[in-house]
Parts: sequence; structure tokens; C-alpha cells
Amino acid sequence: MSTELPAEGFLRHRGLILVAVGGAAAEGGLLALVAPAARSVAPQVTALPSVAAYHDLRWLFTDSQSWPWFAGLVAALLIVRSALDVALLRLAWPRGLPAPSLRRSFASCAALTALAWLLLTPAATLAFGVAVIPFSWPFLAAFPIMLGIVLALSHGGAFQAWWRRLPPVRAVAWQLGGFIALTAAGALIAHLPSAEALPVIAAAGLVNARAWYGLAGLAARWQPRARESVPARVLFGLPFAPLSALMVIALVIGVARLMFTGTIVLPVSETTSAPAAATSAPVAAANVFSGSGDSALAAGIGVAAGTATAAAVPAAVLVVGGWGSSCCEAGDGLRAALPGVTVRQFSYRGLGANGRPLPSGADADDLPLPVLGDRLAGQVEALHAVSGKPVDIVAESEGTLAVYAMLDRHPGLPVGAIVLLSPIVEPGQLSYPAGDATSVSEEALDELNSLVGSISPYGAGGAADLLNSVSEFGAKYFADVATGAGLARGADGKRIRWLSVVPLADAVTLPVCSLPAGVLVVPALHGGLLGDPTVLPMVAQFLSGRPVSDPGDAELRSDAELISSVATAWRMPVTTAACPG
Repeated sequence: MSTELPAEGFLRHRGLILVAVGGAAAEGGLLALVAPAARSVAPQVTALPSVAAYHDLRWLFTDSQSWPWFAGLVAALLIVRSALDVALLRLAWPRGLPAPSLRRSFASCAALTALAWLLLTPAATLAFGVAVIPFSWPFLAAFPIMLGIVLALSHGGAFQAWWRRLPPVRAVAWQLGGFIALTAAGALIAHLPSAEALPVIAAAGLVNARAWYGLAGLAARWQPRARESVPARVLFGLPFAPLSALMVIALVIGVARLMFTGTIVLPVSETTSAPAAATSAPVAAANVFSGSGDSALAAGIGVAAGTATAAAVPAAVLVVGGWGSSCCEAGDGLRAALPGVTVRQFSYRGLGANGRPLPSGADADDLPLPVLGDRLAGQVEALHAVSGKPVDIVAESEGTLAVYAMLDRHPGLPVGAIVLLSPIVEPGQLSYPAGDATSVSEEALDELNSLVGSISPYGAGGAADLLNSVSEFGAKYFADVATGAGLARGADGKRIRWLSVVPLADAVTLPVCSLPAGVLVVPALHGGLLGDPTVLPMVAQFLSGRPVSDPGDAELRSDAELISSVATAWRMPVTTAACPG
């Protein structure tokens, strides 16, 4: 039945405001001291229950510990989270109306949190995977799963028997409004110093309080029917809310399967013109993204657009395809763009007895990172022996990880220039124990990797070896290339020239830092740039020593920086340092 609410105002609920704002500010202040890069998630601690559950689950996944430790954390956090939700609900409840008992509310909130954690585990696992190997596809899968589930459970914990019904439209509206506010707050927080970020965190906490007030008012208006027929009790006894959340997961898995089989084909993004100026400066692409102001290579960032360089014809180019690539036709497009230049494709299987790359299929690239770097170094030296001159490298996606490993493990190789397409930036932001020790997050990632592998053409093993080795070595290799001046030189002592081409979709995984002028941003999805007919001419121009035209892509660069800021609230909280300054 419907119950009239007494006349009252939101601002009269001072206890609600104090707890919602104070809780968010407390976490924000703590993170400002110990993990500044994670401050964007702080306001979510007092959000509506399903969003708050995702906040907690991601923190649980950052702790790479054993199952007993994880189980203890889950039990303790379940009690704390349920108690906090009950407190917020009771403080938001309309005065003068009977509220649910504390016991019933605690059980309801605990059930919601446990269910949300279970259903959101795939999204949290994908987000954890993005923190290990940052590229956009897993994030683009995790985000709709997370959003769909939190909306399906938007009334959870507040309504009596919430699992038996779909959320009211107004409950979804409160959840969605709070979600948008948290996203905007996260984007602002990521760019502000801690002292200026705290007022934004407090304001987001105030929005959380308002959402709780609105949800509690809806719950107070709705009461279960006193008398229901037997068919109605059977029908309305079904767990509609959990089923709708499960349908979200099934839908995303189904779409992924259809994409793997080619039933759904995304349009190939074509850049209408060559974006911003390529840098011919002696700067490692990793350093471009690291935000390190004291790097020995930092002075080389940002050569002006159109700056002329001495034209040079590369003697040989080694093309390193990304995940799922097969050898050896990926270099055909670049071969046509560089007539007279020896273009060879890197083989993940290695070289044959004749010194030529071995043919390989889409299932050959799951290699540990050290092996990948060693194999790339060997094929660079083999091609150098044939050409007699420094070798230029064009690497895409997983191939960029091979470049980092190669440069770290084999400094002084005969390399003249390196082009990174869809580069993996800051791998290993989170990691898990190496060797026989396993953690919950690692096991969840292994299971998800097997699931993705089983519905893809790559086999059930997926990328297990690559994931494990990037977790162990990825951050070290990337950091060494980013800050090690010696690694930026070839065998002849000359600095290696670098060019990075970042697809706009990958902005969701980029560090929240201003992009230097030497980074190209193109409207594209991750992967596929190696065959893009508008990107290839830019690569050819750079390798030939000619300036890359600048059509004025300031808007694209601004879009990329905005997207990275917006996404930060829903990525894994990491403890790495934020951008300097």
C-alpha cells in the first residue's frame, strides 16, 4: 500500500549528511596520504549499496593474499559494510514512519552486499586484469557489466524483499544520478591536489546522502501486500533482481562470443587525416606516459609539429604484431608504403634454421615476457646481420611489451627507431605473487582467462603465461625504459627515435596525465592500427625521417585526457603515485 510521507526536508537529516560526507572525506584523506592515485574512488564508500559493494570488492582484489586471509577480510568487511548501509538507511528514513527493524535491515543489506560481490566478481576481475595489462577491451567489457548490475540492484538493501522485484524507475534514477555524480567527482579529484580534492570528495558525499534520502523515501512508500493469492506469491517469489543482473553478464558474454566468431563486426575506425606531430626526439615512449618530470629523457618530449628532419631510408624494419596475430603477412601494408625497404615480421615461434621467421598462428603468442624480449632481440640481430644497418621496429599492442622487455634485457641493440601502435602503458600497476603461491585475484583472473580463451580462437590457455610474467616483470621493464637513459641508445651510441600512436579507446586505461605533444591520438579501437590505411603513411613518414603533418588534433587529445579522467573512478584503485604537480 502507499504511505504518505510527513513534510520534512533533506537538510534536516543532519546525521545522514554527517555520516555520508564524513565517511567519504575520511577515506579521501587517508588515500591522500598513502595512495594519492586512488583518491577518485573515495566518494564511493558511502554510495548506495550496490555501488558501495563494487568499491569494496575492488579493494579486496588489490590485496593479493591467500584464501584464508581473503576469507577473513570478506567476513569482516561484510559486517562493516552492512552496518554502514543500515546506519545510512536509518538516518535517511522519513521521520514519523516505522522503519524496518535493525535485524531485518542488517540481514537485507548483508544479503545485498554478498550477492553484489558475487555478481560483480567478473567485472572486478576484468578491472584487475586491466591493471596488470592495461588495454581497453577488458575495461569496455567490465564497465557495462558493472553498470548493469548496480542498476538492477539499485533498490537492494532498502526495500523489503527487494530480490523479488525489479527496481522501481525512481530507484534506478537515484542510482544513475549518483553514479554520474561519482564519475564527475572522480574526474575532478584525479586532477586536483589533495587539499583541493577534499571539498570535491565531500560534495560527492553530500550527493550520496541525497540519493540515500530519495531511496529511503521510496522504500517507505512501498509496503508488501498484506494478502496475495497463491499464484501471486509463486510469481513474485522469483528472484527477479538477481536474475536481471545475471542477464547482464550473459548478454556481455554473448556479445563477446559473437564478436570472436565474426557475427558482430565492429566498423574499422579510419582516421580522416594524420594526427598530431610525431616526435623525432630521443625519448622513450614509455617515458612519454610515465609523468616522470626528472627522467633523463624528459627534455626530449614535444618536438614542434612539422619540424623537418633529415630524410633517411630505413634499411630494414621488423614488424611485431599484437595478440592473436599470425606470421608472416602483417607487414605487407608497411612494405607497400616503404618500397625498397626490407620489411620482415617478427615470429612468436622464432627463427628457422635458415634464419627466416617461422610461420605461426593465432595461438603462438602466449609467451613469458622475458622469453618474448629475448626472442625479439634475437630477431633484431638476425635482421641487422642481413641489412648491415640499424633495424627499425614497429610494434603493436602485445608487441610493445616485447619492446620493453628487449630494451631492458638487451641494451645497446642495433635499433634506429621504434614505433609503438596501441602501446601497453604502465603494465603491472597491480601484481600477484610469483611462483607456486597463489592469490584470490590471480585465481579469479586465471578462471576468467580460461573462459575468454574457451570462447575465442586462442584456446583455453588464453594468455596465462603472458599475464603471469607481466605481473612479475612488466612494471620493472616499463620503468627501466621510462627512466633509463642508457636504454634509449642503439649499438652505434645514437639515441633511438620514438613514435607512439594511441587509439582513442585506450584512453580509458591511460594514466590521468596531460599527454605530451609527441604522442599521436587517433579515433580508433585497440589493435588494428598496423593495418589502418591512414596510420601506415604516418609510420612510413616517421621511419623515413620526414615530418608528420599536423592537422590540428587538439580536440582529440582533449577528448583522450577527458576520457582517462572519467574512467579513473571505475578502474582498480592503485597505489602508484599520481601525476607530478
